Amino acid sequence: MEKHQFKAESQRLLDLMINSIYTNREIFLREIISNASDAIDKLAYTALTDDKVGIAREEFAITITRDEDARTLTVSDNGIGMNRAELEDNLGTIAKSGSLGFKQAMEKQEEIDIIGQFGVGFYSAFMVAASITVVTRKYGEDVAWKWISNGADGYTIEQTQKDAAGTDIIMTMKEDTEEDKYSDFLQEYQIRNLIRKYSDYIRYPIRMEVTKSRPVENVDENGETGTNYESYTENETLNSMVPLWQRPKKDVTEEEYESFYQDKFFDYSKPLRTIHTSAEGTVSYKALLYVPGKAPYDFYTRDYRPGLQLYSSGVMIMESCEDLVPEHFRFIRGVVDSQDLSLNISREMLQKNRQLTIIARNIEKKIKSELKAMLENDREKYEEFFAAFGRQLKYGTVAEYGVHKEATQDLLLFYSHKQGKLISLKEYVEAMAEGQEKIYFVPGENREHLAKLPQVETLSKKGYDTLLFTEDVDEFVPQTLMTYMEKSFCNASSEDLGLQTEEEKKAAEERAEELKGFLTFVKESLGEQVKEVKLSANLGSHPVCMSPDAGMSFEMEKYMKRANPEFAFSVGRILELNADHDAVKAMHKAMTEDPLKAKDYAQLLMYQAQLMADLPLEDPYAYTQLVCKLMV
Repeated sequence: MEKHQFKAESQRLLDLMINSIYTNREIFLREIISNASDAIDKLAYTALTDDKVGIAREEFAITITRDEDARTLTVSDNGIGMNRAELEDNLGTIAKSGSLGFKQAMEKQEEIDIIGQFGVGFYSAFMVAASITVVTRKYGEDVAWKWISNGADGYTIEQTQKDAAGTDIIMTMKEDTEEDKYSDFLQEYQIRNLIRKYSDYIRYPIRMEVTKSRPVENVDENGETGTNYESYTENETLNSMVPLWQRPKKDVTEEEYESFYQDKFFDYSKPLRTIHTSAEGTVSYKALLYVPGKAPYDFYTRDYRPGLQLYSSGVMIMESCEDLVPEHFRFIRGVVDSQDLSLNISREMLQKNRQLTIIARNIEKKIKSELKAMLENDREKYEEFFAAFGRQLKYGTVAEYGVHKEATQDLLLFYSHKQGKLISLKEYVEAMAEGQEKIYFVPGENREHLAKLPQVETLSKKGYDTLLFTEDVDEFVPQTLMTYMEKSFCNASSEDLGLQTEEEKKAAEERAEELKGFLTFVKESLGEQVKEVKLSANLGSHPVCMSPDAGMSFEMEKYMKRANPEFAFSVGRILELNADHDAVKAMHKAMTEDPLKAKDYAQLLMYQAQLMADLPLEDPYAYTQLVCKLMV
């Protein structure tokens, strides 16, 4: 037996890795199994040109053996094994990858898919193991070798006996503490869970002796027959081996897609759409994506974890890779599997590389295409989706100053006053009346109130539609888009509708000059309650309306007060009067006949304008008193 020390830099890296790099201890089993799979891959590849291998493809397997009394967990493979030099090279120097070296040696021949980084992943086992013994025999050699280390005092190598080529990794678990129960990793249920979570799609069977029970009939002393249960053990394959996304779409049923989604993502409802896609070329990958039928309870909270499950040749690398799906499509669930990803020293720390960027960009395009197809071909299902995730699409549109608007703007729906249903911006523009040049909208708290606004009435008489915005984020969308299909947006409640001809504008200016004294009287009567009083030709059958000063709408004012009360401020109020309405004419007449009553009329109309704009009355009691006063 020979004693060896790790190189100084390797020892420091080992300490750093165990304490810092791997934050999730349970991945040790994933790493050991991945290395076993790599070793089998190598021998299977060798068998293509070497008839002496003598192992059929279906005989390759990974075996797990647990011994709770001895506190050992053993992972065995019948792969290519290692000789002494390879043991020292691969396990004596951390981050020396036997798999990587093998692949580099073969790169000029037929490509082979090797996923492991034998060395670094192996040492992750020291997070849970007090010592590790490796018994291995290289294919084609008669001598076997035993490597033993506790991860701190170096390692020993000695010659040993092994019947066939392959490797046994024997991990002796650390003693339990109050904080850490290392013996949990020896439990059958825990091993099952870890393999299902991380290694379910390893291409070779992962077998373990498991305990089961079966009924046994017995006859008691009275001759009566009963049933007892006896325990027995059998080898069971714990992994499914072939991922659903690796199978051709034509061979997968809708029930299989739905079952996979429900089991994988713990959602009892059916997905609205399944996206099974793949790409070959510069970057190759396969993806199985789902559009959920409902939003998780925490979807719009900070606790929600977006992202796709990321696999490398069937081995899960990350449970939630946020870089694979953009924020505006964060509701998408699914998996992506690629053999082209570059990994650094830990599979938990995926490099943000060119391959990942390409995959993410392609996935974004595919999601948009599928959602657009749903919108056009299955409107009922799309509206069900939009009810759950439409707000997220709107957030995605306005985020980062609209950098992603091209991906989302065609997918947005808003309520149409004219059509009485949700429509897209494209549908709005295509249905615009002759002569209409703007996309009109009004923001507010509910559709019923918005539908009765004077400006909406005026637009309806022209045959123009108005989009009714009732979510906080809605009003930010037109500010971000600026235009859609070369049509500008217009907030009908605060901007010029652009309906007057030049002659009508000139006549309005003359009318305003004629009533200048009246407007001044109303402004002085109301004082600081309003910033300005002016005439409007957009009020239809209504006497007044309240519009905001330029820069911010009333709905945005309310939003800012909710979001950040400390820095919120009120928007200037502009009282607009319909000079042709009988109520305004009565106030004008009272200005000369009974100025005090005229002031009361002005106050009453201002209150009405506030109510119509869904603005709170600062003094509801004063409003009630004024109504009673005028009635008497």
